[in-house]
Amino acid sequence: MEKKLMQFKKKDIFLREQEEEEENTQSENNESKSSSGFKDMVSILLHSQTQVHIFHLQTKSYSEHKALQKYYEGIDGLVDGLIESYQGKYDVITQYNSVKNEDYKSNEQVIKYFKVLDTMIEKNRKSVKESFIQNQIDTVQELINSTVYKLRFLK
Repeated sequence: MEKKLMQFKKKDIFLREQEEEEENTQSENNESKSSSGFKDMVSILLHSQTQVHIFHLQTKSYSEHKALQKYYEGIDGLVDGLIESYQGKYDVITQYNSVKNEDYKSNEQVIKYFKVLDTMIEKNRKSVKESFIQNQIDTVQELINSTVYKLRFLK
């Protein structure tokens, strides 16, 4: 009887250890997906500074030129602070994604670019739960939507 009890306890302990390992692996996978969403988002935001600068240099509209300048000058510090906050809470982000540049075609193209950027942020912001990081993401979206306003109505 004592031997059976001992075997049962060993087996029980082994099964619990296996369950804990599976939970840890699952948690790591969720964290990895979460950090991947954040990395994707900030990679695109970092690129947006260059992309919008290209639009700024290629437009023939003065009001568009100035609105885009305000964006590319403002986004750098916002994304830098966002990434630093994330890295302070979690870990250093490595292997950023690269994004292809496109040439300016029209005001509508640029507005669409910003709307897609905003939608991408909405999708990926769920990858972090901390309110202070969410607030920083809100500030990025404020800049995007303020830029869209200027591009649409201040011609």
